[in-house]
Amino acid sequence: MSYTTESIRNIAMTGHSGTGKTTLFEALLHAGGTIQVQGSIERGTTQSDTDAQEKARGHSIDSCIAGIDHGGCHINLIDTAGYHDFRGGTLSALAAVETAMVVVNAINGIEHGTRRMMEHARERGLARVLVVNKIDFEGARLGTLVEKLREAFGAECLPVNLPAQGGKRVLDCFFHTSGATDFSTLAEAHQQILDQVVEIDEATMGAYLDKGESALGPRQLHDAFEQCLREGHLVPICFLSARNGTGVAELLELIERMLPHPGEGNAPPFRNADNTPIAVSGAADDHVIADVFKIINDPFVGKLGIFRVWQGTVRRDSQLFVDDVHKPFKVGHLFRMNAKAHEEIEHAIPGDIAAVAKVEDIHFDAVLHDSHDEDRIHLAPLRFPQPMFGLALEPKHKGQEQKLSLALLRLSEEDPCLRVEHHKELNETVVRGLSDLHLKTVLERMKERYGVEVTTHPPRIAYRETIASQAEGHYRHKKQTGGAGQFGEVFLRVEPLERGTGFEFVDAVKGGVIPGQFLPSVEKGVRQAMDAGAVAGYPMQDLRVTVYDGKHHPVDSKEVAFVSAGRKAFLDAVVKARPIVLEPIVDMEVSIPETSVGDVTGGLAGKRARILGTDAQHGGELLLKAQAPLAELIDYATELKSMTGGRGRYSLDLSHYEPVPAPVQKQLSEAWRPRADED
Repeated sequence: MSYTTESIRNIAMTGHSGTGKTTLFEALLHAGGTIQVQGSIERGTTQSDTDAQEKARGHSIDSCIAGIDHGGCHINLIDTAGYHDFRGGTLSALAAVETAMVVVNAINGIEHGTRRMMEHARERGLARVLVVNKIDFEGARLGTLVEKLREAFGAECLPVNLPAQGGKRVLDCFFHTSGATDFSTLAEAHQQILDQVVEIDEATMGAYLDKGESALGPRQLHDAFEQCLREGHLVPICFLSARNGTGVAELLELIERMLPHPGEGNAPPFRNADNTPIAVSGAADDHVIADVFKIINDPFVGKLGIFRVWQGTVRRDSQLFVDDVHKPFKVGHLFRMNAKAHEEIEHAIPGDIAAVAKVEDIHFDAVLHDSHDEDRIHLAPLRFPQPMFGLALEPKHKGQEQKLSLALLRLSEEDPCLRVEHHKELNETVVRGLSDLHLKTVLERMKERYGVEVTTHPPRIAYRETIASQAEGHYRHKKQTGGAGQFGEVFLRVEPLERGTGFEFVDAVKGGVIPGQFLPSVEKGVRQAMDAGAVAGYPMQDLRVTVYDGKHHPVDSKEVAFVSAGRKAFLDAVVKARPIVLEPIVDMEVSIPETSVGDVTGGLAGKRARILGTDAQHGGELLLKAQAPLAELIDYATELKSMTGGRGRYSLDLSHYEPVPAPVQKQLSEAWRPRADED
């Protein structure tokens, strides 16, 4: 099918786990004619859950992209994982679309995944649609759910259709005014949404007030509706059942008629080298600008970089650049992602989602372009959760170190919430993720895809060090070995900065007492000391170093001398500046049965946790919110499982760093001191 930018719709399907996103994905592909038979999660035949682990677990782990050509539109639909553990791919998808479709379980109602995704989509400036699924299930109280959605997300949440006949039908209430529904009159719902839509534009409002509804044609209603979506003035609520197909065709019609195309969406947040916003034209004949939002290491076609085109036309056999890599690559194969299949295409226009294969320089969040004028452009980064769960690992069988390294590289390329760290001082490789389930999945994939088995153990906690007061330090490095000597002398000052600030290096040297060419060496020495730590062997942060005096020798001064002088002057100052160890404090969300609340809160209190509150959930469960030191939560998954009979789940996000208790700092320092003395 040949199509234009105006006929493209890009949609990410998001929401809490268990809402039926994958079943809805199948239903839309079937209704749109992309597939002939709707797949089943139970039978492992869906288009999106193709991985062995996805089939075994019965839920999505990765996002999946498929196209629908229907009614003159090309719809790029992205099915995303609902589990909090795998939200890296879910958040990545938001960078490629104009609309976030947040799916809600009609039985369970608003869950914390619903709130998270509504907030992420709002922050990104996306149009949002609430899709209430499973309306035909027993126990669905749809009228009450609408009230709760409006209470949680604002009065701008309004139904565009209403269920009827016990969830066996839905009736459009945007263009129609009469009919019997399950909980509301169609006329009342029609009036509410019409009043909301005409408010957005003075001309539309004036025509409506002067001549009534008859003055508003389909084009006027579409433009006003789309503007409401773009500006967050309207969040449509759609009812359906993906299981029996009720409302699926109506949702497809809404997508085609009313949702924004790429030219109507909010401008993408691109920045130039100095981080100021820049405009992207969206013109097909302009220079190419595209952003890579997903990487797949495919066993058949190699490394795939999946990108959204924002400007220009990407053509097969053309040349593109990756970021500021000045060597171009040839677009030998250009693909459209279609779930399990990769369809080769000749070109991709603005608004398209496409993929290139076998480009090693390509990476997540890379900007692709065809002109060196754009080699400093980047897309404003998404806000990803910090991976806090860690496992130190080593290959189970000798000789597999290189295979392990390659496997971790490939897996981390695909997952923006997976981090791989190499600690040289301990000869330790640590992989960090969002949960124990996240890391378990990574290890299983490493075995299945790359044939690498590992043994694991808990890693060191990511403590940090800083200082609590200002102090000055000095060191003279002087060495004579018979030939040319080494000489460098440094006076510097250290002072604490606000938590999370990082590091500042200030040159306050006057009179050339330390020549300019040696100041980078002083900074190098300081950074070496900061990386190694001064109290317990952990990296230092949140401090300023000001070099204000020193001496040099016209013959003996060398870079190595000032590296040494800078490092030791810094350590001299830190000892006097009340050094402290900082520990990571995490925000916790713990989903538990109400019957376990006493045991869980008591257990957390014993881990130096602060309970922040609870929210009632569906089915007699509570969502408990707390803050706790990460060091206290190493074996928490096992403890929570024991206290809740296996029903408890939790997630962590890094909140901030704060000083450890004095006994803990003493213990950490004493454990590190022998290693430091050996070094």
